[in-house]
Amino acid sequence: MPPDKPKQVNLYEAKTHLSQLVKEAAAGREIIIANAGEPMARLMPLATKSKVEREPGRLKGQIWIAADFDDPLPPDILAAFYGEVPDLVTSLEEPKAPHRPKKRKKR
Repeated sequence: MPPDKPKQVNLYEAKTHLSQLVKEAAAGREIIIANAGEPMARLMPLATKSKVEREPGRLKGQIWIAADFDDPLPPDILAAFYGEVPDLVTSLEEPKAPHRPKKRKKR
């Protein structure tokens, strides 16, 4: 059978020779697995990821980074990163009491 045509094998043969069939599929051959002559599954190679060639400096002049990009953060923002709540936020809103459903009267 030419390599461009799918190879059909029965289920028993596929179980017996799975590692060989996987090697064939990885090499580019499509394998059809059949049960009682009826095609049930297709074994084929994984699609290869195309590698995009990277070109250093391709975005030169299109990206701008502020001069103060790596300056220390203001204290209130830095506190937020550590899970601390700045006093300004807590003073704006008082905590609310938890909602409790009313008790029903017994009949």
